Amino acid sequence: MTVGGAFAAATPAFPDDRGVFLSPLLASQFEGAAGQPMFPLAQVSYSVSRRGVVRGVHFTATPPGCAKYVYCPQGRALDIVVDLRVGSPTFGRHDSIVLDREHCPAVYFPVGVGHLFVALEDDTVMNYLLSQEYRPENELAVSAFDPELALPIPQDIEPVMSPRDRDAPTLAEARAAGLLPLFAAGSPSAGR
Repeated sequence: MTVGGAFAAATPAFPDDRGVFLSPLLASQFEGAAGQPMFPLAQVSYSVSRRGVVRGVHFTATPPGCAKYVYCPQGRALDIVVDLRVGSPTFGRHDSIVLDREHCPAVYFPVGVGHLFVALEDDTVMNYLLSQEYRPENELAVSAFDPELALPIPQDIEPVMSPRDRDAPTLAEARAAGLLPLFAAGSPSAGR
């Protein structure tokens, strides 16, 4: 991935005649890919979305910040990471990957980057492992449809969004308002 500190990980799968057993998160695999110890786990959540749901671009006020590790055990989603860290060499850039049940890749989002996904099928389930507990007052968003970001949201969907996401500021507006996190060179979230 081009966004510093973010990475996609393959999930070890063990299929047999009964089905498949998957391990979406292994500490050794995380530490090998990230070059740092695994983040502390404070909360596990999941969402269920119908086709066309667009959730994001979400990020957490920093401090305290929140790292995320996400995967899709059911359905299909286009998952997008956006670097929102002011001063980062990859500021404003994004990466995307399709997450699904068949291959079950996972994505790590370091503190300070934004997360968006688009449900490509009905009943898409996204699992989130978070380094901080959810606090509504710390949750922020920038517009998924900001032309400056030019995110690869599929044109063949009718976006279904929350009012917060629909009314989110652009990247420039969020930056001018001082809402975006600062890039800390040398921090674990600064990249590898």
